Amino acid sequence: MPTKPKTEFSVNQKIVYPSQGVGKITEIFKKEFNGEPVYYYKIYLEVSDMYVMVPVSKAQSLGIRATVSAKEAQHALDMISEEFEPPTSDWKLRYQMNLELLKKGTIEDIASIVRCLYHRSKVKELPILERKLYDNAKKLLEDEIAEAMGKDSKEVEAMLHAKLEPLGARIEKKTSVYDDDDDDDEFGDELDNSKESEDSDDSDDDMEDDD
Repeated sequence: MPTKPKTEFSVNQKIVYPSQGVGKITEIFKKEFNGEPVYYYKIYLEVSDMYVMVPVSKAQSLGIRATVSAKEAQHALDMISEEFEPPTSDWKLRYQMNLELLKKGTIEDIASIVRCLYHRSKVKELPILERKLYDNAKKLLEDEIAEAMGKDSKEVEAMLHAKLEPLGARIEKKTSVYDDDDDDDEFGDELDNSKESEDSDDSDDDMEDDD
């Protein structure tokens, strides 16, 4: 009789599923697959009000991790107002770079996306895809900081705004530069379709909706 494998996470533990948000392990269960036992995490994602099932063996490769400590959350918050190298004016490259950070999903990566795209939005209005990416990253960051610090989302949203305001003021004081970035919409559908296809593949392989 096979023994239950040692798992990194336990029932009722809060975790982060990259690009999906903060979740809670509600169950660790076994299913037979080709005659072999496969163990799964059942995760409840509050932001989307849904359950997903992830094989225990795939959790690490998917970037699923424990939520950060209050100290780590504060560090990510402080990152927002730090000086950094302005992002490239090539929005397609910028989008792909930030999408990769979103998939990695550390709290520092998410804070970097928020800082980068907020900075960019003060120079020029973001294309629709980047605006969606910014809103998603900002929500992910707010939710994890709220969980780590024991604060409500509105309070964390105000804390994040307080960090972004000085950054925006510094950017607006700088001289505007020419951007070769006028073809925002030309590649929007192409990237959107690519992301939808990629998300569909990930969904088929890594998670199932709870019936």
